[in-house]
Amino acid sequence: MSQPIDLFYWPTPNGWKITIALAEMDLPYNLNLIDINKGDQFAPDFLKIAPNNRMPAIIDPDGPDGAPISIFESGAILQYLARKTGSFYGANEREHIAVDQWLMWQMGGVGPMAGQAHHFLKYAPSMEPPQVLPYAQDRYRRETGRLYSVLNTQLKDNEFVAGDFYSIADMAIWPWAQNWAGQEQTIDDKPHFARWLDAMWARPAVKFGKNVAIEMRERKKTKDEEKEAMKNMFGIKG
Repeated sequence: MSQPIDLFYWPTPNGWKITIALAEMDLPYNLNLIDINKGDQFAPDFLKIAPNNRMPAIIDPDGPDGAPISIFESGAILQYLARKTGSFYGANEREHIAVDQWLMWQMGGVGPMAGQAHHFLKYAPSMEPPQVLPYAQDRYRRETGRLYSVLNTQLKDNEFVAGDFYSIADMAIWPWAQNWAGQEQTIDDKPHFARWLDAMWARPAVKFGKNVAIEMRERKKTKDEEKEAMKNMFGIKG
């Protein structure tokens, strides 16, 4: 049996990608919480694993050739775990390429654009003084909507994102896409996207992965904690 993987995690969309994958792949892991609200991502020991001061990250004691390896960047972790287990990456090279395309689409598109939409729609208006920036809100809201329309078109003729097989691409996209309402999107005109969202949420591993340490995300912060979180996450005064 493989030794447990050390997972460095906080309950966010990027963190959920990995808890979902580990659950789907039935891989044991030790959970290490990186409280991004308190600035744990800047701790020297964590930076040795994740020099970009972002979670998630992993250390696999059973890495290539049996030697430990640390990996940062959620997309790279997903690719590594899929190769390690020989699962959720398609059955041939063409399917591998399809998975990689949509994984990169998430990493370069949906994650950054939906993240910016969420930032300017939710966080910026709560700053002191409030930063209500209509141009930024409209720009990222529109681009997120465009990306979800692309996804809806892809899902019209495919059960899952990369084809008719479930893959790490689905695991990467869903944590961001499931928050479509918070990004001020609509799915009434995206039936294939809506169907896929329901199919993903019906998977036990998806539910399990999203609920890892969810109480930490849902805990109400004090005003001082909110200010500290704004400083640590965005480098600004709350």
